[in-house]
Amino acid sequence: MRGSATDPTSTPGHRHLRRTAGPLASAALLLPLLGAAPAHGSEESSAGRLQQAFATAAADHHVPQSVLLAVSYLQSRWDRHGGAPSVTGGYGPMHLTDARAALATTEHLSKGTEDARGDSARAALHPDVQEPASSAVPARLRTLPRAAELTGIPAERLRTDPAANVAGGAALLAAAQKELGEPPSADPADWYGAVARFSGADDMATAAAYADDVYDILRTGEERTTDDGQLVALAARPGLAPDTAQLKRTGLRTLPTDDTECPRSVSCESVPAPYAQFGNDDYGNHDLGDRPASQRIKYIVIHDTEGTWDGVLNLVQDPTYVSWNYTIRSTDGLIAQHVKAKDVAWHAGNWDVNARSVGIEHEGFLANPDAWYTEAMYRSSARLVKYLSRKYDIPLDRQHILGHDNVPGPTASTIPGMHTDPGPYWDWRHYFQLLGHPFKRTAGKRAALVTILPDYAANRPVYTGCATSGQPCADHGSSEVRLYSDHDVNAPLIKDIGLGTAPTEGVNDLSSRVSTGQQYAVADRWGDWTAIWYLGQKAWFENPPREPSAVPAKGFVVTPKDGAAGVPVYGRAYPEKEAYPAGVPAQTVVPLPYTIPAGQKYVVGDEMPGEYYYAVTFTTDSHRVVVGKDLYYEIQYGHRVAFVRAADVRLEGSAG
Repeated sequence: MRGSATDPTSTPGHRHLRRTAGPLASAALLLPLLGAAPAHGSEESSAGRLQQAFATAAADHHVPQSVLLAVSYLQSRWDRHGGAPSVTGGYGPMHLTDARAALATTEHLSKGTEDARGDSARAALHPDVQEPASSAVPARLRTLPRAAELTGIPAERLRTDPAANVAGGAALLAAAQKELGEPPSADPADWYGAVARFSGADDMATAAAYADDVYDILRTGEERTTDDGQLVALAARPGLAPDTAQLKRTGLRTLPTDDTECPRSVSCESVPAPYAQFGNDDYGNHDLGDRPASQRIKYIVIHDTEGTWDGVLNLVQDPTYVSWNYTIRSTDGLIAQHVKAKDVAWHAGNWDVNARSVGIEHEGFLANPDAWYTEAMYRSSARLVKYLSRKYDIPLDRQHILGHDNVPGPTASTIPGMHTDPGPYWDWRHYFQLLGHPFKRTAGKRAALVTILPDYAANRPVYTGCATSGQPCADHGSSEVRLYSDHDVNAPLIKDIGLGTAPTEGVNDLSSRVSTGQQYAVADRWGDWTAIWYLGQKAWFENPPREPSAVPAKGFVVTPKDGAAGVPVYGRAYPEKEAYPAGVPAQTVVPLPYTIPAGQKYVVGDEMPGEYYYAVTFTTDSHRVVVGKDLYYEIQYGHRVAFVRAADVRLEGSAG
C-alpha cells in the first residue's frame, strides 16, 4: 500500500536487466526499524559450505541437525540475504532478530493521495494519523543478543557470518530444550516444545502452528540452492511424529476462543476494527454488509503494511482510520482478523474492488528489497488465502489474487495516487507454489498468450528510489519484468498516460512493468524479444529461450467489436443509470483515459454484472446492492486490471 505511484526524480538511465543469480549486493538499506544495517562479513565466511555449518553447530550444541535445518528453512529458506535484515530485524539463515531501535509505527495508508475507501459517493478519506507511542521491543525481536550471550560470539559475527548465525540458532534451540527440562535428545521427535519456543510467539496456538510447519518440512524434506549459490539438503522423514504434549510445558498464553474466520492450520486472533460513530454524523472504519449473500467476494488483495506489527494494529483499531480484513506478522505468521468477510473494509482505494474483496496486510516494506519476508509469513498467508478461496469460490490465479498495485484507479483523477504495494520484491512465483497452483506453461511454443514467469532470483531489473530518490536500489531478485517501446533495452520505456508523467525506473513507478502470473496477448516477436498488448500499446520485453521471462499460455481475450475504432476502459464495473432504485443516487459510469484500439487483444480474468454497494450511513437500513443489466469483463490491461463493457467487445478463445 505504498503511497506514491511514481518516482518523478528518478531518471531512465541504464535500462538493463541484471540477469545473474550471483550473491546479493552488499549495500544494505537504512530501515526505520533497525537503523543502519551492518556491513557484510568476509568472503571467506560466506563462501564456506553451509551444510557443514549446520552439521558442526548441531554437534557442538547437541541439537539434531535435521531440526536445525528445518527451523532455518522455515525462517529463511537457508538464504543469507547478503547479510541484510528482514522486515522485523532478523539476520542470516536462522533469522536471529536484533531490533535495536524503537519499533516503527507510521502506517502507509496515511501516505500519498489514495482514498482507501474509494467511494466517490462520499468525501475522500485521508486520515490524520497520530503516531502511537513507541512500543517496548518484544523478546521475539531480541534473539540475536540472546544468542551472543549463549555462544560468546560477537553480535556483529552473528549478523554477518552464516556459520556463526547457525551456531547462534543452535544455541537458542538447546537453551529452549533445557528450559523445558528436556534432555538434548538425538531424536527430532523430542524437540517439538523447543521449536515452538524458538518461534518467538507468546501464545500456544502461534507457537504450535510454527512447530507444525517445521515438522511438516522434516517429514517432506527439502533441497535448494541458496541465494549465495550453495546447495543445502534435508532428507525426508515421512513417519516422524513429534511429542506435541511438550507444548503444554512451554508456559505460553492461550489465545482467547473467538469466532475468527481462519483455517485450523494457522494461528489467528481477533483484533476488531471498530464500527463506531464520531464527529458530525461520520463513522468508521468500515461498512457493515452481508457478503456473500448480497454480493460475491471475487478478489483477495495482497498488501504490505509499510509499518511494523504493533503500530499497524494500533491504527486499525482507530475508528477514524481505515481498515482491512487481516494482518499477518512476519516473525511467526500470526494472523489478526479485523473485519469479518461479510463486511466491507476500506483498503484498496477503489470502492467497487473493496465491495467485492478481502484485504490482507503483510508486515513489510515495499522499497526495502533486503528487508525480506520470512517463509513463516508466506506459508501462513498462503494457508489463509487457500481457506478463503475454498470458502468463497475465489479462483487461485493472478486475475483474482491481486496485489494492491494491480487495483485500478476508479476514476481518471485517482490514477496517480493509487498505491503500489506489495511491489516488485514480493515473490509471486513462490507464493503460488505454496498455494498449490504453480504457474506453468499451458500452450505450445507459438501460443497467442503468455504468462509472465521470470526466475525470481535471476531476474534483477534495476530500480531506483528505494533509500534515496533517483539512486539505484540494492541488487535483488524481482517478480517483475520491464517493458520497452521497441525490442531494444535503449528504447524508451512504455508510458502510462493515466499517470501523466514520463516513465522511470522508480521502484513505485508501474508505467512499464508486468508481474509474475499476469497474462497478456502476444502482439509480436523479434528474436529473443516478445511484444504484448499493454495500455493500448505494443510493449516489448526480453524473453530469451535460455532465460525466459514468460511461458506460453491459453485463455480468453477480448477485442473491439468489428467496425469500432476503439472501446473505452473503466476502473469500476458499475450498473447503468436505469438500474438504481429511488433513494439511491446513480453513480456515473465514466471511462478512464485509456482505450482498446481496434486489432488489440487483452486477456479476460472474469465476467461480472455491473454492481454498486450503496452504504453511506452508519445504520444499515438504507444499504443496497444495486445490480444492473450491463455485463463487464475484467481484463489485464496494464500492470493494473481494468474493466470493459461486454457489449463493446468480442470474446475470443485461445486454445494455444
